[in-house]
Amino acid sequence: MLLFAALTTCSSPFLGDGEDASKLSLGIPHRAGTLNIAVVFSGPSYPSDMPRVVLGGPYIGATYISSSSGLPGLGGSPYHIDVKDVNIIHVVLNETSPRSLILRLCDVLSSLPIHGVVYEEEVTSRAVAQILDFISAQTSVPIVGVGGGAALVHTPKESGSTFLQLGSSTAQQLRVIFEVLEEYDWTSFSLVSTRHPGFEDFLSFVDAITDGSFIGWERRSVVLLNLTEDPGGARTKRQLKENGAQVRLLYCSKEEADIVFRAAKGAGLAGPSYIWFAVGPSLSGLEYLAPELLPLSLFVVRPAGWRDDVRRRTGRGVAILTQGAMAMRREFGSLPHFGTDCTSYFNESRTLGGSLHRYFSNITLGGRDYSFNSDGYLVNPSLVVIALNRERNWEVVGNWDDGVLRMRYPFWSRYGTFLEPPDGSLHLRVATLEERPFVIVEGADPASGTCIRDSVPCRKQLNMSESHEVVAPLKCCCKGFCIDILKRLAKTVGFTYDLYLVTNGKHGKKIDGVWNGMIGEVVYRRADMAIGSLTINEERSEVVDFSVPFVETGISVMVSRSNGTVSPSAFLEPYSPAVWVMMFVMCLTVVAVTVFIFEFFSPVGYNRSLASGKKPGGSKFTIGKSIWLLWALVFNNSVPVENPRGTTSKIMVLIWAFFAVIFLASYTANLAAFMIQEEYIDTVSGLSDRKFQRPYDQYPPLKFGTVPNGSTEKNIRSNYPDMHQYMDKYNQKGVEEAINNLKTGKLDAFIYDAAVLNYMARKDEGCKVMTIGSGKVFATTGYGIALQKGSRWKRAVDLALLQFVGDDEIEMLERLWLSGICHNDKIEVMSSKLDIDNMAGVFYMLLVAMGLSLLVFAWEHLIYWKLRHCMGHTGKLDFLLAFSRVSTCVVHVTSSHHFKLKSTKLLPARRIKSVKKLNEKTNKNRLEAVE
Repeated sequence: MLLFAALTTCSSPFLGDGEDASKLSLGIPHRAGTLNIAVVFSGPSYPSDMPRVVLGGPYIGATYISSSSGLPGLGGSPYHIDVKDVNIIHVVLNETSPRSLILRLCDVLSSLPIHGVVYEEEVTSRAVAQILDFISAQTSVPIVGVGGGAALVHTPKESGSTFLQLGSSTAQQLRVIFEVLEEYDWTSFSLVSTRHPGFEDFLSFVDAITDGSFIGWERRSVVLLNLTEDPGGARTKRQLKENGAQVRLLYCSKEEADIVFRAAKGAGLAGPSYIWFAVGPSLSGLEYLAPELLPLSLFVVRPAGWRDDVRRRTGRGVAILTQGAMAMRREFGSLPHFGTDCTSYFNESRTLGGSLHRYFSNITLGGRDYSFNSDGYLVNPSLVVIALNRERNWEVVGNWDDGVLRMRYPFWSRYGTFLEPPDGSLHLRVATLEERPFVIVEGADPASGTCIRDSVPCRKQLNMSESHEVVAPLKCCCKGFCIDILKRLAKTVGFTYDLYLVTNGKHGKKIDGVWNGMIGEVVYRRADMAIGSLTINEERSEVVDFSVPFVETGISVMVSRSNGTVSPSAFLEPYSPAVWVMMFVMCLTVVAVTVFIFEFFSPVGYNRSLASGKKPGGSKFTIGKSIWLLWALVFNNSVPVENPRGTTSKIMVLIWAFFAVIFLASYTANLAAFMIQEEYIDTVSGLSDRKFQRPYDQYPPLKFGTVPNGSTEKNIRSNYPDMHQYMDKYNQKGVEEAINNLKTGKLDAFIYDAAVLNYMARKDEGCKVMTIGSGKVFATTGYGIALQKGSRWKRAVDLALLQFVGDDEIEMLERLWLSGICHNDKIEVMSSKLDIDNMAGVFYMLLVAMGLSLLVFAWEHLIYWKLRHCMGHTGKLDFLLAFSRVSTCVVHVTSSHHFKLKSTKLLPARRIKSVKKLNEKTNKNRLEAVE
C-alpha cells in the first residue's frame, strides 16, 4: 500500500509547490559524458560549508570534480577517481518521511540524467529501505546507503534492484557476536526481542548458526516483548527476570532499546555480571543514548567507519559508484542512460539493471574490499565490536576483517588502572597457575589474536616498564584438566569469570606472615576463586575455604630409568657368588679328585697299568687330566681330552656331564635378561626411608630435591627438618627442569606432587623417567578449589563437583588429560642388538686371562732359561723335576714291594700246580705215542 501511494504521488507534478523540472537544472553544469551522482542529505546532517541552492522543497547544490582533483566538497576523500569528470548534486531533504523521500528522489531523477545516488541518512526504517530498493529497481539507478550503521533487512529484494548498503546486515552482526561468544566460552545465552520488523529473520539467523554446530550452544529462552501493551514496564521487568541467562542478545529499535534497558536496570540486570549484545539495523544510533541508561556490559557490532564524518562516508559512496560506472563505460564505451520516471515499469534500462550488480562485485578502495553480493551487502565487511569503558565512553574492543576476529584483551574495561575488581555478584575473578596437564598456557593465535576451541582467554600481568607505567596484561590461552572443570562449573553453577595467572608463579606459601601465590590472591581478596594443582593442607585451610577434592594426590618420588647397559660383571650375575664358588672351587675339584681316585684304583685304570707294566706307554690319567676333562664337559668344548677307562670313573663323568648340561642351560636362560637390560629401580618405603634421612650412609650420596614454596616442601620442612636442610641445595625451579636433571644424572630422585609426577612419567618422551612403586603415594591428600573464607559459592561448587564425580565426568577428564603411553609397572620388550657395553664383562675376563697367561709364560721361561741352569751348576736337582721323580719313585717302589710280597706267598702253590700240569701233559703224550 505504501508503494502504491508513493507511485500515485509520483504521477503528479514531481516538484509540487508550482516548481518545474527546468528550475532544478539551473546553475548545475552538465556536459556530455559527465558522471552525475546525487548525494542525498537529511537537513541536520548537511555540512554548513557545502553549497546550497534553495529550489522549492529541497535544497539542491552541485560540485564539479575533474579527473585530476579529489572530492573537495566531500572532505578531501583519498579515493582516486579515474574518470573524465564527475558532477555531484547535493540534495538536502527537510523531511525524511517515506512520502517525502520518494517524492524528492523521483524529482531529482527526472530533472537530470543521474547515474547514481548516495543516500547519507541511516536507513532505520523498513519502509525507507523498501522505497530505495523499489526506486533502484524501477529506474536501474544504483543507490548506495552510507549511513554508517547496520543495514536493514529487506526481503525479498526487488528484481533488477541495485540498492547497496555499506552497513552490516543482521546476519553479519550475529556471525561476529557468536565468534565473541565462542572466544570467551559463553555458550549459554538467551534471545530478547521486540516485534520490531525483521525480528523473525533475527531468530532464524540464530537458529541457522547454532543448529548443527559442534560448539554445543545452549539457547535458554526466547523472550518476546510487547512494549506497546506495557507502558509501565512491569511486565517487561518480570519477563527479563524470568530469563536466567547471563548473556543476552537484544533485537529492537533504538527507541525500544531505551525502554528495555530502563527495565533491565530496574530489575538489576544491567550490572557487570550480565552481558548484553545489541543486534539490528535500528540500533545504529545506540551510542548516542544517555550512557547512564545503558548496561555496564553492553556490546554493539558496527562497521569499521562508524566514527567517520559525513564527508568521508559520502566520499566513499561516490567512489564506489564511480568505479562501477567506469566498469560499465569499459563494457559499453559510454555511460548508459538510466530511467528517469519512477512510474515507468517497462523501460529499456530494466534489461541493464537485471545484471547491474556485477559491476560492483569487484571494487577496491584504499586497499580495502568494497565488493557487494547480489543482496546488496558487502562480501567482506570490516566490522568492529564496541563497548562502554569505565568512563562510559564507547571504545573499540575487537575487529573483524576478512572473516577473522581479533579481540583486545581484556575484552572490555572491567579493570581500571590498578585492575580493581568489578562488583558483579555473578562474575568471579579466578586465579590459576601453569602446571601441566592441569593448566596449560599457550599464546594466542598470532593471526587472529583468539584462542582455539578447547581453551579460554587468561591474562598474564607483565612487569612495569622503565617509566613505572602499568603495562596492559598479556593475553594468553589456558586449557587443561582444571580449565575444563572450571568451564563445567561456570555452566552448572551459573557464573562468568575472568581468568588470570598469578604473577609469582607459586601455589601459595606464607613468608614473614604474608601469603603469596594463588592462596595469597584469595586471602587478600584479589581473586574470588583459585583453581589448579592446589593441594589441600591444614595450613592453607585455616585462611581459605577448600572445595571437596576432585583429584586424589599426595607425595611421590620420580627417578630415571636405566639406559639399558649392563655392568662388567653382568655375565656372572645369573648365579650368585656362592654358586660360582660351589661350582668351580668345590664341585669341580671334588669331582675331579673322585674321578681320578676311581680311575687310579680301577683294575684297568691308571694304577694297574703302571704296576703291571704290560702296556708301556699306556694310560697315564692324572688329576690335571681329570680337571681338564670336567672343564671341557662344562663348557662343551671340543678339545683333546683323555677319557678314563674304569667303569666307575666313566659313570661319574656321565653324571657330571648331565649336571653340566643343567648348569649351562640355567645359566644361558638367565644370562639373556642380565645382558640385554639391567634396570635399577630404587625403592623407598616413604619419606622416612633411610635413603632420604641418612643420604651420606651410601656412596655416592643420594641427590634429591623438590620445588620450593609448595605443599611438598612444607610437609618435608615440618616433619623432616634434617632432610629438608640436605635437599635445599638440590631444589629445582620447576618440574621440567627436574626431569631434565634426572635424565642427565644431576639428580637421583625428585620428590613432588604425585598427580603431576604420574602424568609427566606417562607423557615422557622415550619413557626415561618413572615414579617408584608403580606410582606409590605418600601423605595422601587431594586437589581442591580455594575460595574466600565464608564464600557463598562453596556449597554450590561442592555439589557441582560431587555431581561431576557421580556422572563420571571427572573420570572422563582424567582419561583425556592424565593418561599416557608410558607405564611404571610394564616395560615394552623390544629386540635390539647387543653392543660393546653388554659384552664388556666377558672381554674384561678375556683380557685378565691373557694377562695371567703372559705371567705364567714369563714364569716358565724364567725357570727354564735361568733357574734350571743355576741349579745344574750347584749340583742340585730342579725342584719340580725332583718332586716329580720322588713321587713317581715312591709310588713305583711301594707297588713293587707289594707285588713282590704277594708273589712270594703264592710261589709254592703255583709251582706245584705247574709241575702237575706238566706231568699230566707228558703222560698224555706218551700214551698217544705207544698207540
